[in-house]
Amino acid sequence: MSLTVRTWWRFAGSALVFAVLIWRLGTGPFLDGLRTVDGRALAAAAVLAVPTTVACAWRWRIVARGFGVDLSLPAAVAAYYRSLFINVTLPGGVVGDVHRAVSHGREVSDVGRALRVVAWERFAGQIVQALLTVAVLLALPSPVHSSVPAVAIASVVVALTAVAVAGPRVRRAVAADVRNGLLARGAWRGIAAASALVVCGHAVTFMIAARTAGVTAPPSRMLPLALLVMLVMVLPSVGGWGPREGAAAWAFGAAGLGAGAGVATAVVYGVMVLVASMPGAAVLVVSWWRRTRPAGRAEAPLAEQPAHA
Repeated sequence: MSLTVRTWWRFAGSALVFAVLIWRLGTGPFLDGLRTVDGRALAAAAVLAVPTTVACAWRWRIVARGFGVDLSLPAAVAAYYRSLFINVTLPGGVVGDVHRAVSHGREVSDVGRALRVVAWERFAGQIVQALLTVAVLLALPSPVHSSVPAVAIASVVVALTAVAVAGPRVRRAVAADVRNGLLARGAWRGIAAASALVVCGHAVTFMIAARTAGVTAPPSRMLPLALLVMLVMVLPSVGGWGPREGAAAWAFGAAGLGAGAGVATAVVYGVMVLVASMPGAAVLVVSWWRRTRPAGRAEAPLAEQPAHA
């Protein structure tokens, strides 16, 4: 499937989710979410985004070191902010990560390895997020509490089946990447710690969004819902919009908090994340300026030279 077709499918999927939600709930929850966003929520999102993004960059650096690729923490933080901004403003949710990998690969003259690093870094983060979500859903009441064991077992079976049907060459390549990139020299401990910090940062941001939208449920009730919605956010979408609102509507409705409150919370969260990613826009501008500046300097002397007959 071509990139254009995938992009249109994501637009169509997000539009369909919005259409269903508006049909069932009206535009009120969306407008309520936009109206309730305030400066305190945006400031909180921006502050929380700093340690969360640093943790993401730290995880990336750990995985890169396992693959033998150099990456400084300041450069990783700047690139990750840029990646987040691209992800929340363009369809797909992974365009920023691809850009981050390709840019770093060109810097180290190995785009293929840099792509593998980013792929494993994202995968490791999602595995930790899934494990933490399962643990919380088992420990705290939620709409899916009774279904968690069956879903967890089914997920393990699917993963083992995928490994079994993969060819020996693929299994050897994956095993080598996991051994060198994720497990070497105890790297998994740093990856797990960084990923846990990232999950906590996103969950707290979501719960602040819920409180801003007027949901007064206690944290013990909100945390499972936040993690459920965050799991759905990994699906392809348009800047995160669509699946997030649909999942929040279902989760909040099933928990007795009201589907409208879920949509309003998701809208507030989307605005908070967009604002918190704005430093990435500055990184993009600086990167563009640095790329164009040498060309401008090189052309200036030529323009000043007198014409010769």
